[in-house]
Amino acid sequence: MPVVDLKPKTPLDNMVLLTIGTVTFAEIDAGPLTSVSPYLGQAGNLSDALKSAHGMTLPGPNRATGKDGARAIWFGRDQALLIGPAPHNTLAKHAALTDQTDAWATTTLTGAQATDVLARLTPLDLRDAHFKRGHTARSDLMHMNASITRLGTDTFMIMVFRSMAQTLLHDIQTAMEGVAARG
Repeated sequence: MPVVDLKPKTPLDNMVLLTIGTVTFAEIDAGPLTSVSPYLGQAGNLSDALKSAHGMTLPGPNRATGKDGARAIWFGRDQALLIGPAPHNTLAKHAALTDQTDAWATTTLTGAQATDVLARLTPLDLRDAHFKRGHTARSDLMHMNASITRLGTDTFMIMVFRSMAQTLLHDIQTAMEGVAARG
């Protein structure tokens, strides 16, 4: 029996940047993704351990902490997602840790009209006055469950289940084309 040479693929198969008008969509390698769920009564201790090990606290609802390369985002009730570093072993004393790296497609949408593109796809009010840097939400993106985090004035991180990556690409591209056509 021949040996099969398997090669890992990213959810969007290492796509190149997609730029339409003033907006760019890109798949990113965010590094390890780890679900962090504090044990009962351990949220404070977990936050302290995260700060000591990774330089960020446990995020509150609809917030993100940290920065590029080491970020924690609120991912639901009593759950955060550690993005970037592998979790330090001290976190396991205070939380259940589950590797999610292969489960999610992680992308960015950047540019002056990024908010306009997302306005065509999600019911969230993503204008600067309501959804500031460091805000995050789990919401619908067309018909997909997504996590949307504002990383900067014109930059959003969008995460969907890996199985929906191609649908995300299609929907984002269609919205980008629509916004660009408005001129």
